[in-house]
Amino acid sequence: MLLYVILLTGSVAMSALLTAWVRSTAIAYGLKATPVYGRHTHTKPLPRLGGIAICVTFMTAALAYIPIAKFLHVEISTRNYLGILVPVLLIFFMGAYDDIRPLKPKSKIAVEATAAILLYFAGFGIHYFQTLFDGRDLGRLIDLPLTIFWVLLITNAFNLIDGLDGLAAGSALISAISILAVALVGHHDLMIYLVVVLIGAICGFLPFNSFPASIFMGDSGSLFIGFLLSALAMGAGRSMDPTIGAAVPIFAFGLPILDVTLALMRRSVRGHPLFRGDTDHIHHKLQRQGLSHRHAVMVLYAVTAAFVCASLAILLDEKLLVPAFFALLLGIVVGVARLRYPEFTNLFKPAARRRQIVTNEASIRRATEALTTCSDFRTICQVLQETLQPDGFEGLRLKNLGKDGYPIALFHTLHYDWEGHWYLEWSERKTDDSPWEYSFQLEKNSQGTLGYASFFHMSPNEDLRTRADMLAEEFRVALSDAVVRSTHRMRLLHQSEVTANANSELNLVRAACRAAD
Repeated sequence: MLLYVILLTGSVAMSALLTAWVRSTAIAYGLKATPVYGRHTHTKPLPRLGGIAICVTFMTAALAYIPIAKFLHVEISTRNYLGILVPVLLIFFMGAYDDIRPLKPKSKIAVEATAAILLYFAGFGIHYFQTLFDGRDLGRLIDLPLTIFWVLLITNAFNLIDGLDGLAAGSALISAISILAVALVGHHDLMIYLVVVLIGAICGFLPFNSFPASIFMGDSGSLFIGFLLSALAMGAGRSMDPTIGAAVPIFAFGLPILDVTLALMRRSVRGHPLFRGDTDHIHHKLQRQGLSHRHAVMVLYAVTAAFVCASLAILLDEKLLVPAFFALLLGIVVGVARLRYPEFTNLFKPAARRRQIVTNEASIRRATEALTTCSDFRTICQVLQETLQPDGFEGLRLKNLGKDGYPIALFHTLHYDWEGHWYLEWSERKTDDSPWEYSFQLEKNSQGTLGYASFFHMSPNEDLRTRADMLAEEFRVALSDAVVRSTHRMRLLHQSEVTANANSELNLVRAACRAAD
C-alpha cells in the first residue's frame, strides 16, 4: 500500500510539472489549436499537446516497474509487459502526429486495429471463445475481431467526448476506479500498478484542463487514454467469470459508449458519413438546454459515476447484474428523451421518408439553437450554412430590412441580388431562377415587422410541404431575433463611426484654427 501511495503521489507531481512545461513550450513555439466555430467552446487558440505529459509520466513510471518488481521479488511476464507498452506507444505517436497534421479516419482506424492485434497476441484481449473451443482456431477467429471492435470502440469513444474542458480526462479518471477494483479483485500486480500510474498522470493533468482550460490533451491524450483503458480492462478481467468480466468494463465506460452509439445512430439516420464530426454530442445538447460549461461537465461526471457505481455493485454481487442493467437502461431512455434528438422520433414511418423528415427537423433545430447566440450577419450566414446546406438549402434572402428606418449603410456586409434585395448565399450554383423558395415575415416586435426572409434551394424534386413545415415558428422567431440583434449592433457601430469621424473633423478644425491664430 505504501508503494502505491508513493507511486500515485509521484505520478501526480510529475504529470503536473510536465503539463506546465508542455503548455509553456507549446505557447512559445506557437503550437496552439485555433478554435473552429460551432465545434469548439473556447474562443482563443490554446495548446493541445497535453497528452505528451500524460504519456511521458505513464511510460516513465511503467519503466520503473522492472526494478521495483525485482526488488519485491515479483515475477515479470515480459510478453504481457511489452505487449501493452508497445501498442500504447504506437497509439500515442499516431495521436501526436494527428494533433499536428490531421490524419484521415481510415488511417487512424488502421493503426488502432493494428495495435489491437498486437494486444491480442501479447495475451491481452478477449479469449473467451478460444477457451470455449479448447484453443482451436475457430475460437480465435471470433475473439480477435471482438478484441479489435472493443479497442476501436473505447479508444474512439473517449476521443469523441473530449469536447468540454476536463470532460474526457475526468470521465476517464472516474472509470479507471472501476478497472482498479477489478485488478485488485483479480490480484493482477502489473494491472494494479499501471492503473495507479494512469490515475496519477490524469490527476496531475486535470487541473490544467478543467474549465477554463489552459491546455488540451489533444488526440495524443484522448486516444492514448482510451486505448490504455480498453487494454487494462481486458487484462484485469482475464481471470474473472466471462459475463462479469465483460459487464464491468462496459458499465464503467457507459458514458463514452453511449455517446458514440448515439453519434453513429443519428449520422446513419441522417445519411451523413459516420466519421464526420458534428455538434450534437451529449455535452453539446446539455449546453443548448441552458447548462453552463462547468455545470454540463459536472452532470456528465455524475452520469459516469452512476455507471461506475453500477459496475462496482456487479463486481461485489453478480446477482445485481440484471437489476443494474434495467435501471441504467431506464435512465438512458429517460435521459436521451430529455435531450430531444429529432433523429429518434418518427421511428415507425417508412425508412426513406423517416430519414428525410428527421434530417430536416434536426437541421432546423440545430439552426434554431445556434441562432440564439448570433449578433452579426456574418455569424448568421455561417450558422445557416453549416446547419442547412448539407440538406439542400442554398441560401437566404432578406427583403425590406431598411424600410423601417435602418440606414442602408448598415448592411454593407451583405450582397445584393438582381432585384436589389440583400441576401446571404452560400451556394456555388446560380440561383436567380431557383425552383423553390419559401418566404416569411421577420417579426421585429408586436407592433410591426422587420422585413421578410426567403429560403431557397435548387433541387426540383423536394417535398415543398415538408420543407415549409420544417420552418417552424420557433425557428422564425430565432432568426428574427438574430436579425434584430445584428441590425441593432450594426447601428451602434455605425453611430460610433459617425461620432468618431465627427470628432476627428472637429479636432482638425480646432487644430487649423490654432494654427491660424
